[in-house]
Amino acid sequence: MSTFQFTDRNLHDDVRDRSSLSGDRLQIDHLVSQTEPSEDELHPGSDVVQGLTQTQKSLPPRYFYDDLGSQLFEQICDLPEYYLTRTETEILGNCADEIAHLTGACEIVELGSGNATKTRILLDAYQRAKYPLCYRPIDISAGILENSAQTLLLDYPTLQVQGLVGTYELALQRLSATHRPRRMICFIGSTLGNLSPQACEEFLQQVTDALQVGEYFLLGIDLQKSKAQLEAAYNDRQGITAEFNLNMLRHLNRRFEGNFDLTQFEHFACYNSVQQQIEMHLRSLRVQAVQLAALDLNVSFDQGETILSEISRKFNLAEVQHQLQAKGLKSLQVWTDSNQWFGLVLCQLQPS
Repeated sequence: MSTFQFTDRNLHDDVRDRSSLSGDRLQIDHLVSQTEPSEDELHPGSDVVQGLTQTQKSLPPRYFYDDLGSQLFEQICDLPEYYLTRTETEILGNCADEIAHLTGACEIVELGSGNATKTRILLDAYQRAKYPLCYRPIDISAGILENSAQTLLLDYPTLQVQGLVGTYELALQRLSATHRPRRMICFIGSTLGNLSPQACEEFLQQVTDALQVGEYFLLGIDLQKSKAQLEAAYNDRQGITAEFNLNMLRHLNRRFEGNFDLTQFEHFACYNSVQQQIEMHLRSLRVQAVQLAALDLNVSFDQGETILSEISRKFNLAEVQHQLQAKGLKSLQVWTDSNQWFGLVLCQLQPS
């Protein structure tokens, strides 16, 4: 789970807003397509209609992330069962100085920046190396991006922040030239696992296209492990993950004039050992019908029928390195924790 591709704000036909919230050190752009409008701009909610009319109903994970969803996810990251965040944080703490040494001075671009907690580990390392600090957070939630950027500016007096509110795809297309010697695109937090194999291939190509030869890609991936440990991470005892999952229905109600009754659905997460992925569902507790008036959509549910809301694939480290190499992204260094639960890969784009 991680901040994914959606914005709850209305978009126009170019950069909507450019505000300097802290003088010249902070710039936040709200992105839209420069060319033809997307399907979502032309037909808002078309992906909801498509997903809820399939035999296995589904919803894109981007609908998790209104501002409340982003806040809930930050709480999930601190849960005792959710090993992913603390394990990756431990790895970053051990290798951040080495990353800074390998890349030299560079602009840090982070996809799905959230509250930038782990980013601070990298910023500290580059600061220790006496490199200028330039950070480009990309997130779908304008609220959490602006709040985290303001906090970072207070803590790092020389930091320059150029935030982008929008989808990963659009942000990668719209990255302007960096004023640093190189840039490093960071996709940490195991979000790659939320993408299907085909979407993963497309995403890695987008990353490659956004880099110049010699520039860097830092990728975090959750590795394969026991079913019991994986299912516990997505079924926490406090119920925060359940609240996060159900908030997707609340988001749809608000955005598309829906009448989902959240008390008549429950969170359900299980590990699919064949596909090697966690699957999160919203399960109907009774026979019911739901309307999304803004989409002119009526959906019927049987008791026990589910909406697939997210997948989280678990990876083999060697296979991922091979996939990256096929895109021209050579692995320079790989770090894992002592339990081999999580992997961090630093790649460099090679000449074609």
